[in-house]
Amino acid sequence: MTAHTLLRSVRVTKTHKLSVAVLAAAGATAALVVPAATGDAHAAASAAVKPVSANGQPSGANTKAADAPKAGDAKDATDTKTLADSVKVTAVAAQGHTAKEAASRAADRKPVESKPRYANNLDGWIKESLDIMKKKGIPGSYEGLHRNIMRESSGNPNVVNDWDINAKNGIPSKGLLQVIQPTFDRYHVEGTANDLTDPVANITAAANYAAHRYGSMDNVNSAY
Repeated sequence: MTAHTLLRSVRVTKTHKLSVAVLAAAGATAALVVPAATGDAHAAASAAVKPVSANGQPSGANTKAADAPKAGDAKDATDTKTLADSVKVTAVAAQGHTAKEAASRAADRKPVESKPRYANNLDGWIKESLDIMKKKGIPGSYEGLHRNIMRESSGNPNVVNDWDINAKNGIPSKGLLQVIQPTFDRYHVEGTANDLTDPVANITAAANYAAHRYGSMDNVNSAY
């Protein structure tokens, strides 16, 4: 081999070595840059990719949407409040109407007078008769009635006189104060039984008759 040829061979070899060195350096630099670029790209991709929920919407959007007040919810709340206020007004009106009706019924309702209870004996009959006589304006006292009753019938409301002139005429005297039927019919006190032998009806009719003829049963001291 000639010297010229050897020198050319050496130059080629140096050029190749320089090329190899340059390529090696470039490869090292690329090795450093590529991972860095890869890391930056991964971070960027990670930032760009957002979590997705099952319905295909970003999960964060669902949370914010759930937390955010909806116009429909506000309207429902307003409608509910309006309905509640309406119910309150209706309830108050109904209560007032009921109170007015109760007051009206109370005003229309007439007080019921409680009737006194009388004993079913001579004392009770006289007391009841006196109360009726007082309302009808018929004079007489307990003493006057009791005294004449004891003389006429001894307090027996079923006594019948079957021997005097009235008995002979077919209208015997009957009852506590021995009243005949025509006298009873004429002086019967309204509100009492239409029965000659009823104790109270007999006493009040006799007292009414005596008031017209003698001024009062208190003035009668014998057969009348």
